[in-house]
Amino acid sequence: MIKKIASCIGEYKKNTILAPLLMIMEVLMDTMIPYIMASLINKGLSGNGDYNYVVKTGIIMLVMSVLGLAFGMTSGINAAIASTGLAKNLRTALFNKVQLFSFENIDRFSSSSLITRLTSDVTNVQNTFQMIIRMCVRAPLMMVFALIMSFKLNAKLALLFVVAVPVLAVVLYFIITNVHGFFKRMFKEIDNLNNDVQENLLNIRTVKAYVRESYEIDKFERISETIATIAKKAERILVLQMPVMMLVVNVINILLSLIGGKFAIYGDIQVGTLNTMFTYTMQILMSLMMVSFIMVMLVMSIASAERITEVLSEEPTLANKENPVTEVKNGEIRFEHVSFAYEKGEDKDVLRDIDLVINSGETVGIVGGTGSSKSTLVQLIPRLYDVTKGSLKVGGVDVRNYDMKALRDSVSMVLQKNEIFSGTIASNMRWGDKEATYDDIKKALDLSCASEFVDKYEDGYEYKIEQGGTNVSGGQKQRLCIARALLKKPKILILDDSTSAVDMKTDALIREGFKNFIPDTTKIIIAQRISSVMDADKIIVLDEGRVVGLGTHDELYKNNDIYREVYDSQVKGGDDDAA
Repeated sequence: MIKKIASCIGEYKKNTILAPLLMIMEVLMDTMIPYIMASLINKGLSGNGDYNYVVKTGIIMLVMSVLGLAFGMTSGINAAIASTGLAKNLRTALFNKVQLFSFENIDRFSSSSLITRLTSDVTNVQNTFQMIIRMCVRAPLMMVFALIMSFKLNAKLALLFVVAVPVLAVVLYFIITNVHGFFKRMFKEIDNLNNDVQENLLNIRTVKAYVRESYEIDKFERISETIATIAKKAERILVLQMPVMMLVVNVINILLSLIGGKFAIYGDIQVGTLNTMFTYTMQILMSLMMVSFIMVMLVMSIASAERITEVLSEEPTLANKENPVTEVKNGEIRFEHVSFAYEKGEDKDVLRDIDLVINSGETVGIVGGTGSSKSTLVQLIPRLYDVTKGSLKVGGVDVRNYDMKALRDSVSMVLQKNEIFSGTIASNMRWGDKEATYDDIKKALDLSCASEFVDKYEDGYEYKIEQGGTNVSGGQKQRLCIARALLKKPKILILDDSTSAVDMKTDALIREGFKNFIPDTTKIIIAQRISSVMDADKIIVLDEGRVVGLGTHDELYKNNDIYREVYDSQVKGGDDDAA
C-alpha cells in the first residue's frame, strides 16, 4: 500500500525531501534556544550579572529565532507543494486506472464509491502526508532533542520524562487499535451516502413525479444517522487522548516543581536550568500530544489509503495480447458457440451456445423479451466484456486478438441509455471524429434526422448542451447520439434500442438513410418495436439467452411463435387471422 501511494509522489520528490530536512533545522533552533536561555539566566542575570554576555547571547538567540522561522516557513511551503502534488498525481492515477477498467471491473465499484475515493479519500491522504513530512519529523525530533538537552542540563529531573513516555504510548496504542475499524465502516457508509445523493439528483424528475421527496429525505437521514453513530463511537475513544495527555503534563509539572524546587533550595540546580527544564517539559509533552494527533490522522488516512490502493491495484480484466491485430478488415461477425456469464459458477450463463454469422454490410435486427440478453450479446462485439466460452470473430479475427482501440474504433455503439455531454453540439459530435468539419457534422446530422431541429437553433452547431442533455428531448438526444456514432465511420454500427423515443416516421427515415448512405457498414438494430427491424436482412429472436429464431420477417412470422406473437400484439392488435 505504502509503495503504491509513494509512487505517486513523482516529480515532487525534491519538495518531499526538503520539507523534513528544513524541519530538522527548525527543531534544532527551537531546542537550542531554551538551552542558551538557561546559560543567559545563570551567567548573565544571576549574581552580579554580565550585561555584555546578556547582549551577545540575546543576539545569538534572535538570529536563531529568525533562522528557525525561515526554516519552518520554507519547510511548510515545500510540504504544501509536495502534498498537493501527491493529491494531484493520486487523482490522475485513479482516474487513468478507471479509464482502463472493463465493465466487469467497474461493476465491482459503485460510481459513488469511486467519486469518494477520488475526493475525500485523496484529501485525507494529502493532509496526512503533509503532516508526515512535517509534524511526524518535528514531533519525534523535538521530543528526542529536548530529552537529550534535558539530560545534559540535569539527568535526575530528566528521568521524570522517561516515566511519562510509556504511559502516553500505551494510551496511543489503545486509541489506534480501536478506532481503525470504525473509520473503515464510516467510509463505506459515506459511499452509500454519496450513492444516494447521486442517484437522487440524477433522477430528480422521477422523484418529483412520484412525490417521493419525503421518502428520499428519510433515506438520506437514515444513512446520515448511521455515519453519525459510527463517528460518535470513534469519538468516545478519541476523547481519551486530551484528558490523559493533560493529566500527564500536569503531574510532570507538579513533580518537576516539587523536586526541582528542592534541588534549587539546596543549590543542586540553578534558576535558569530549572526554568529551562519547564520549557523542555512542555516541548516534550506537546510533542507527545502532537504525535497522538498524528496517529489519529494516520489511522483515518490508512483506511482511505487502503481504498485508494484497492482501485490502483485492480487489474483490468481486459487487456491487449502481445502484437495485437491493429486493422479490422470488414464488418463480418461470427459467434461460434459463445456463452457468457457475469458471475462465475454453474447455471450463471446469461448467453448460451450462440452460433451466428452476420455478413459484412448486412442489416440485422435483434428482438426478444426483457431479460433475454440482447444488450449483453452486442456488448461482446466491441469487447466490453469477454466471452466465457466459445469464440467471437470480427473480420475473421477473434476479438481477443485485436488491439482494443482499433477494434472499438471500428465499432460504433449507441447504448440504451443515451448520454451526451455538456458543451456544444459540435463538441459532442467530435467525440465520433475529433477532426470532423461542419460539413461532416451536417452529413451525420442529416442521416440521423437531427438536422431538422439543430438547424432551428440560432447558434446552430454551437448550441450549448446543458449537463446531461436536459435542454433537449429524449428523441433529440437519441438522434444526436446516432449522428455521433456515424461520424466514426464504423465498419459495425450497433443501435441498442436507440430509436425508441423517436416517432415511427423518423425511425423509418433513419433506417432508409442507413441503407442508402452506409451500405457497407454492418448494422445491428436491437428494438422493442417490430417495425424497426421488419425490413432487416435477417432478424434474430432471443429468449432466455438463446437464439430461438433466425430469418427474415416473413420466415419468422410463419415459423416462430414468439416473433409472431410480438408482431401481432404490436402491429395487428392480436388478430390471429391476419397473415
